[in-house]
Amino acid sequence: MLFIWHPLFVFYMNQNMEENSTLIIILIKLKTSIYCIHNCCIKEYFMKLIADSGSTSTHWMLIYPNDEQKEIFTKGINPFLQTDIEIYDLIKTEFNHSINDKIQIFFYGAGCANIEKNSIVERALLKYFPNAKVLVDSDMMGACRALLKDSKGIVSILGTGSNSCFYNGSMIEKNVSPLGYILGDEGSGAYLGRKLLSDILKNQLSREIQTLFFNKYNTTQAEIQENVYKKPFPNRYMAGFTRFLSENITYTEIENIVKSGFAEFIKRNILQYEDSHNYPLSFVGSVAYIFENQLKEVAENLGYTIGKIVQNPMDDLVDYHLK
Repeated sequence: MLFIWHPLFVFYMNQNMEENSTLIIILIKLKTSIYCIHNCCIKEYFMKLIADSGSTSTHWMLIYPNDEQKEIFTKGINPFLQTDIEIYDLIKTEFNHSINDKIQIFFYGAGCANIEKNSIVERALLKYFPNAKVLVDSDMMGACRALLKDSKGIVSILGTGSNSCFYNGSMIEKNVSPLGYILGDEGSGAYLGRKLLSDILKNQLSREIQTLFFNKYNTTQAEIQENVYKKPFPNRYMAGFTRFLSENITYTEIENIVKSGFAEFIKRNILQYEDSHNYPLSFVGSVAYIFENQLKEVAENLGYTIGKIVQNPMDDLVDYHLK
């Protein structure tokens, strides 16, 4: 066995005297790629970029060929709410890393529900990363790969929006459409925030809670309605009030808002999956993570067990794509 080191490449030779054969592997390490020449078969190992994007924020992980990793955060990307030009402008402004070398991109995003919407994100990515190989898939698929790997089960997202599916170990077999923050998204941050705002403005909560709310946010009904009905991304705005719910979760009336939202999510989504009670429910997202105790209580009352709950799936996605 012989190693010959060089600043740009490594020779590795292993002679098997019995078979009178020689195995030669040459590793050529450049700035962003590693080339492996194995008995004249050439394979190139690219940089990888994994993105987990919700409507509020996008978590990027840049992985170099030597497995060094770099985290980057930008605002959320959703092709139902943004054009390819708007997404490109967002990446150009906030990503702050120019990469002209070959790179593999795995983008998992909210709103990436069909070919038409996925192509919007793909065009924006290819414009910013001209030498990229791009795969765009739903945030739901990202959650499945992160939590279940190759196992089957029920996975849900509870973040700014909500979603769920039955995953058969390789693909999403059934998905109850979340319908977005106006028609659906039960249990999500936008859903819970909307319920809180409605109950505050319609005097459905105690005077103590209303006082706490207006002292914290120093806002008015007119300003709230302006943000909800006229300004961009009302879902993000409403989801922002989950912080108030979390800070005041010890009040029964606040906890009831959260619990009722989770109960609606399970009844209107999870119950539609055949034999759903036979599988533990696994969750990704800040809302599931922050209100884990309330989620477990509601699920158990409805006959379910909870599997894994993670706030952020990135570490598990990195493991999946590096395996």
